[in-house]
Amino acid sequence: MLMLSDRRQRVLAALIEEYVAYALPVGSRTLVERHKLGVSPATVRNELSVLEEAGYISQPHTSAGRIPTDTGYRSFVDELLRSELDLSAMDESTEKAVQQLRDSASELDDLMEHTSAALAHLTDCLSIVLPPSTLSLNIRQLSLLSLTPYRVLIVVVSDKGRVLNRAVDFDHPIDAQVLAHAQDILSHVLVGHNFREMKNRMDLDTISALRDPLIHQLLSELFICLQEGGVGHAHKVGLSTLIQQPEFQHPETLAPVLQLLENNTVMVHLLDNIEDSEEPVVRIGKENDNECFNSVSVVAAKYGRGDDEGVVAVIGPTRMNYVQVIRAVRAAQRTLKGE
Repeated sequence: MLMLSDRRQRVLAALIEEYVAYALPVGSRTLVERHKLGVSPATVRNELSVLEEAGYISQPHTSAGRIPTDTGYRSFVDELLRSELDLSAMDESTEKAVQQLRDSASELDDLMEHTSAALAHLTDCLSIVLPPSTLSLNIRQLSLLSLTPYRVLIVVVSDKGRVLNRAVDFDHPIDAQVLAHAQDILSHVLVGHNFREMKNRMDLDTISALRDPLIHQLLSELFICLQEGGVGHAHKVGLSTLIQQPEFQHPETLAPVLQLLENNTVMVHLLDNIEDSEEPVVRIGKENDNECFNSVSVVAAKYGRGDDEGVVAVIGPTRMNYVQVIRAVRAAQRTLKGE
């Protein structure tokens, strides 16, 4: 791959800025008139030819201007991350949004929901906040509520305000006293701890009780409740904005993306391999594992540590404003960390 000189990097950056703003192929005349590149129009045309030959930009039609390729965006983002530009800096609107988040969110769920909404507003893209694994949340309260003699509702409240529930159906009626006894046993093992620590909380009486078919079934259903809560509780905002982008005006382009975004398991897998780094990870187009995501970029960062680790991310067209999105993701990351 051709290493870009400072001048070619400036020309590429100017072209990307224009394309991000207007979603139209960019000609050399536009670059000369709108950007102070310090070189002649002939030099700009020559540099565009070199960039195209090297695969950083392409020309959709013979008479059209150029557009960035995934390779061009990658070079631009890498240079952006290496530059002295303070990508952690927030403009006035971002600072205001972050402060409102801190002031208005009373519980973790509120904070994640508000953070996702603010990200969507700041970036005009789809924003996603994945909570920490529910298997690692300490349980503050566990309740078994009888809906009918044959149907029980499991309700779990975590120490951070998360509320999860799951209805369980039985083939035989469950007596209220039996249900209360089951709640006492499960509460003894789990309240004040998390599901992953449960084995360390078992004494001989508890182990004996767990052999009871009712307790065993309730425990299995509780595990499913926590698992589904972790996958299904992702906070997604901005899908309507995403589908209005020019790149997704055609159903054949939009449909695969929507199908994947509706599949929580696929979406979690998409964000699951984020490196353990303080810096946001940027995946552009074909760098994403699933080919249905070849038309989008993902900017994601982890917040929290260990078992309390979650992910905040923005998904948008490869033609996204990377400076703005990276800054917004960093701001959201710090907010969710409580900084």
